[in-house]
Amino acid sequence: MQTDIEQVNRTEVIVVGAGPAGVSCAITLARAGKEVVLIERGNFSGAKNMFGGAIYADATREIFPNFEDAAPIERRNVKHDYIILNDKESTTITYRAKPEDKNSYTVMRGKFDRWAADEAKKAGVIVIEETVVEDLIVDYGQVIGVKTEIEDYYANLVILADGVNSLLAKRAGLREELLPEDVALSVKEVIKLDKSIINNRFNVEDNEGSISTIFGGSMMGMLGLGFMYTNQDSVSIGLGITLSDLAQKGVKPYEVLDELKSHPSIAPLIKGGETIEYSAHLIPEGGYKKIPKLYGAGVLVIGDAAMFVNNLHWEGTNLAMISGKIAGEVGILALGKRDFSEHCLKIYQERLEDSFIIKDLYTYRNLMDELGARKESFMNYYLVKVNAFFEMFTSANGVPKKALYRKYIKHFLKDRSIWEIFKDIGCVMKLLWSIIIR
Repeated sequence: MQTDIEQVNRTEVIVVGAGPAGVSCAITLARAGKEVVLIERGNFSGAKNMFGGAIYADATREIFPNFEDAAPIERRNVKHDYIILNDKESTTITYRAKPEDKNSYTVMRGKFDRWAADEAKKAGVIVIEETVVEDLIVDYGQVIGVKTEIEDYYANLVILADGVNSLLAKRAGLREELLPEDVALSVKEVIKLDKSIINNRFNVEDNEGSISTIFGGSMMGMLGLGFMYTNQDSVSIGLGITLSDLAQKGVKPYEVLDELKSHPSIAPLIKGGETIEYSAHLIPEGGYKKIPKLYGAGVLVIGDAAMFVNNLHWEGTNLAMISGKIAGEVGILALGKRDFSEHCLKIYQERLEDSFIIKDLYTYRNLMDELGARKESFMNYYLVKVNAFFEMFTSANGVPKKALYRKYIKHFLKDRSIWEIFKDIGCVMKLLWSIIIR
């Protein structure tokens, strides 16, 4: 714990949580000459953080213009595989980017977040680690500080970046209790492998990375996806499944991950590797409809605490960073006016609505509802039929192709009633209408 902790009992802004959202917010304020205290419960920034593995270049560059040269990056992602698993089969669709594209990079959060916090310190942010914020200090309806396990700290503005299960946002009256369907439990292993083996198995060169999004397999019938990311000398593999589905199926997430790792199409990619890290974390899944109130008198909510995750695209760090930056800019404006009322801080909501964050979340506002209602169709039946189609299409067994096509169509219609197929089509049409038209 820092020895100067007693010197910062009063400051202009307190940011709670030193993940990408909190650090981006704090550094934006500090670069404008504002006094900022960043409080982190871990023994260092990134110690308790977990994610799939990718940061996005555009958003990161807005906060750290030199990150590609200075940050502890693992690999630049050049390809993305979409893998559909059955019990033993798989179908993979691969997108490979142009050589000059720099869309995303894999990082290890323990390294990257620590580097980011050091950059914040260089900008003038006071970072207090190993300190738990237990409650907010409220005076006449306005947040004026925080209570920690050590002592109280006061500020004109408190910004909450304390994660998906933000107790402080609840205590501020800004959000309700999360439901099991609003969050996914993500589990991940980091498996050490030689760099040359990774390059060979994932068809990449040195410093090039591969992302895999995995459907089906051990997650069949549940609202969940798997992922793999390549690091310099390790592979991150994991999955995320809604808590409601885990409870309904009565399965443990590590059991589902073990089954995924043993699949015939996945096991060869990690064969011979040594597990060097295991982690689990809650991920916001509620989307646009579950966004809490984002501002109150003296307080703003950012990042995962604000439910800012685009679960279809696996985007979270970019939403966190940009929401943190916007909150920091609003904080600068409020400090200039000496006005920390709801009326003044409402501009945070307005600026978010003008950004890609709220616009993208609104685009997919009906996704979880529709998929949840038809999950057995989309997370089970059709995934099986995709692999069955390619098994049929690649067969050369002396049977005429027309007979193979007819047999496939016959089984497709026999295994699913026409009424259910029409309901599935209706679901897809509703989703496309809400995504593209409305």
